[in-house]
Amino acid sequence: MAKLTWIGHSAFMLEGKNRILFDPFISGNPVAKIKASEVKTDMICVSHGHGDHVGDCVDIAKRNKAPVASIFELASRFDSSGAKVEQMNIGGSVRILDTDITMVNALHSSDVFEGETMQTGGSPAGFVVDSGVTVYHAGDTGYFGDMKWIGEFYRPKVAMLPIGDRFTMGIREAAYAASVIQPEVVIPMHYSTFPAIEQNPELFEEQVRKAGSGKIRVKIMKVGETIDI
Repeated sequence: MAKLTWIGHSAFMLEGKNRILFDPFISGNPVAKIKASEVKTDMICVSHGHGDHVGDCVDIAKRNKAPVASIFELASRFDSSGAKVEQMNIGGSVRILDTDITMVNALHSSDVFEGETMQTGGSPAGFVVDSGVTVYHAGDTGYFGDMKWIGEFYRPKVAMLPIGDRFTMGIREAAYAASVIQPEVVIPMHYSTFPAIEQNPELFEEQVRKAGSGKIRVKIMKVGETIDI
């Protein structure tokens, strides 16, 4: 048994054997209901280098003495800012405390602005995390065929999938992804934070049913809500 809290956008806190914070975009997040200074975590997973995912990572990591798991190039940037890091790459796994973290593919971009200059942030990624319950946080991504393999091999109980469209999968694609991954529970994320990604999650729930995924429960979370998984 574990608990999952939606902080907003793609930011979640998973509380299983340890506390794992995903994509901590809190300051500047128009829907977040907490302050970054209030967050307590044992570790952080950052899917890619865009500001709405990196967010308050370094400050939270340093304050909590929490290691940051991310792609090698991005982790090197966090390291140079004084955060403790666990450098990873696609297909690799690390164990932090009692939690196993595996980095999986994502289809997106990951470059980072430094002032007015664009610098590499390595490849975008998703995470399969086992901290007593196995969850798949897809990061920002379009659909890709290996989602079927992720479902078959890792068998996540819960999948958090973006539905915002424009920058990631939209509702149709995410519903199809859910039907391929076949988690017990799918949670939509990365939507309605900004006008450009406004979506109705109830339409996602309908599309999951139409995709023939009657065994999958769609959980539409409210920002700040905590559920048992």
